[in-house]
Amino acid sequence: MSDPVYDLMIRGGTVATSSDVFAADVGITGETIVALGSGLAAGKTEINATGKLVLPGGVDAHAHIEQLSAAGIMNADTFESATRSAAFGGTTSVISFAAQHVGMDVQEVVTDYTALAKKGAMIDYAFHIIVSDVTDKVIAEDIPALVRQGHSSIKIFMTYDRLKVDDEKLLDILAAAREAKALVCVHAENHGVIAWMVKRLIDKGYTAPKYHAISHARVSESEAFTRLIAFSELLDQPVMIFHVSTREGAAVIREARGRGVKIFAETCPQYLFLTAEDMDKPGAEGAKWMCSPPARTPDDQEALWHALALGDLQLISSDHAPYRYDETGKLRAGPNPTFKQVANGLPGLEVRLPLLFDAMVSKGRLGLSKFVELTSTAPAQIYNLPKKGSIAIGNDADIAIWDPARKVTLSDEMMHDLTGFSPFSGRTVTGWPEKVLLRGRVLVDGDTFNSKPGEGRLMLREGGKAATPSGKLAAEMDPAKNFGAKLL
Repeated sequence: MSDPVYDLMIRGGTVATSSDVFAADVGITGETIVALGSGLAAGKTEINATGKLVLPGGVDAHAHIEQLSAAGIMNADTFESATRSAAFGGTTSVISFAAQHVGMDVQEVVTDYTALAKKGAMIDYAFHIIVSDVTDKVIAEDIPALVRQGHSSIKIFMTYDRLKVDDEKLLDILAAAREAKALVCVHAENHGVIAWMVKRLIDKGYTAPKYHAISHARVSESEAFTRLIAFSELLDQPVMIFHVSTREGAAVIREARGRGVKIFAETCPQYLFLTAEDMDKPGAEGAKWMCSPPARTPDDQEALWHALALGDLQLISSDHAPYRYDETGKLRAGPNPTFKQVANGLPGLEVRLPLLFDAMVSKGRLGLSKFVELTSTAPAQIYNLPKKGSIAIGNDADIAIWDPARKVTLSDEMMHDLTGFSPFSGRTVTGWPEKVLLRGRVLVDGDTFNSKPGEGRLMLREGGKAATPSGKLAAEMDPAKNFGAKLL
């Protein structure tokens, strides 16, 4: 036998990318994929992937980890627990949130959050920077500095009492991001509509968790999308619209993209697999299924699948927001809280890929290449994560080896996060990631986990292609059409 050429050889599997599915061996040297082909030379270590699918590690671009909420609630997961959970579900890169609340210095927030991640993370990670206190310093100094440091996406909220950014400040953020070449990510719902609905529901005694779905009236999503898109178009600043939940919201995005507005959008498993009916449980139990925006209807699920097929929505993230069903989380206000008092959010880092694989590959909806695109390749490309999201020569050897025939019934007990429950418990999925590699090192092997806290790496990045303006200025912003005024 000839001497080994590669450090690791994955032999005999079926490789999938966002465009192709093919039989190939995968040669890895160090942390990098260096060869794809048939009958490749030996590796020092070999993995037999016969009958298995060799896919890129998942990229989850929307997860709340070790994050303090505006209400002062720390979510259940540390970077250690969250990233272990992600790895067992086939995810090898995550983008979480460094969250500024009112009165906080955003640079200090990022410094402190970086220290937490450096101490605990076991997969690779990047940050979105949540801005809620839009001061002159944030606009003129902090955003440009953070983007130069490699944090090239800003998140803002159009709702929530302690987080919302009103229209004028929203325009300030968009303009600052445009100048700095950053992408702006938005939780877009109409705050006034929600606040009005909440007050009326509670005043009339409709306080159970299921009424959360009613409080976030459907029009609050589509109206906020329309307004945000108008601002994006006015300033020619690309935006990412988070967690699309309704048919009407998807239609607004399709219309805007159809006329050339440079926007991106995602949805999440909760909007593809859950409905508002899941919150209709005895007592406060429905709180386990509460997230914002809420899960909607089967008709909305079909509309979102259609939007994914058409490319109106470009990726699927988890929006992992883990709050325990106890006094530290969902029941902080007591055993019988009103829906207004319940911390919003669901755990999902670990189950995102298995749920989607089952629907898209095992059940045949959209197919294997689209699964890879929506869960790995597109998020890596949109957020400009270097060497991530695809099995290609020169990329990091972030790989998940899937058994496409393995059936697993999801349960609360099998989850590796610290939430204590899964809203998808009891569902049986077909297809499971049996081995997961991070940069050429086997991280997960069956039930065995091979990493230590702090072995994940911070991925610093420029805004990239997605954050670059389209070049189509609105007339009011174009000096050639607005009497020479230079507003950008």
